[in-house]
Amino acid sequence: MNKNIVISGVTGFVGTNLKKYLASGYIVFGISRVVSFEKNITSYNEFSNSYLDDSTAFIHLAGKAHDLKNTSEGSEYFEVNTELTKTVFNEFLKSNCKTFIYMSSVKAVADKVDGFLDEEAIPNPITAYGKSKLAAEEYILSQSIPIGRRVYILRPCMIHGPNNKGNLNLLYSFVSKGIPYPFGKYKNQRSFVSVENLCFVVKELIENKNIDSGIYNIADDTSLSTTELVQVIGEVIGKKAKILNIPKPIIKILAKIGDFLPFPINSERVEKLTENYCVSNLKIKKAINMVLPLSAKKGLKKTIATFK
Repeated sequence: MNKNIVISGVTGFVGTNLKKYLASGYIVFGISRVVSFEKNITSYNEFSNSYLDDSTAFIHLAGKAHDLKNTSEGSEYFEVNTELTKTVFNEFLKSNCKTFIYMSSVKAVADKVDGFLDEEAIPNPITAYGKSKLAAEEYILSQSIPIGRRVYILRPCMIHGPNNKGNLNLLYSFVSKGIPYPFGKYKNQRSFVSVENLCFVVKELIENKNIDSGIYNIADDTSLSTTELVQVIGEVIGKKAKILNIPKPIIKILAKIGDFLPFPINSERVEKLTENYCVSNLKIKKAINMVLPLSAKKGLKKTIATFK
């Protein structure tokens, strides 16, 4: 089997982890929107199908992440997440590369979830980020895929891993500094996926030619409440987490202040920390017919340990 793999967005959080994960069995060519390290490609405008002809898989990770500060224009999401995906997917179709993997997001389907989100849910994204991801998905699905080629759209939930940035860091700072976690009144369940489990799935999709093309949610096997997550952080760093049951109306007032002033929390961050967002991984688990390497808690503990 051809051992060459192309990864766009290779310098990002998922890209750096995936490149390292695949390095033992593959030759990974990484490209970014600015520069390619392995080949002299300075922008995606110079990206050609000849670059893909010698590769067995193209993994398209490059994109504009959801901006928690809401400073990005909607057009930026569509320029990067939609139009760029169209460009590289068209090049894939013109090439001899056999497998295309697009890293979308569960946010292409829903910003809020009741019960468990599965692949049968009718997409109804609210944010420009989610809409731009869905538009890219719809373009890919609208194209005719040649016989012998495979195309996968992956919808991961919140990805975490060594040294990643995001809400886990905020929670870690609460516990490590002895600051009480103030959202004990909120009872929620949400899904996570460790970057190691995500990389494992990607590798299986590359190697197992019997897995049908299509859309697959990516998540760890179990969901956790944010309070449980805070307690896990305490276990890892050897410091018991302090949890406060501050009334929700007061939390909302503090969050509103954070929307306008520098503050550890704002409305969107509170919502993300306390919302229910459970994602089903049954379809991908059945497809690969294998056990994920890490349990939800073990993966989180590995990530948190790198914050120390």
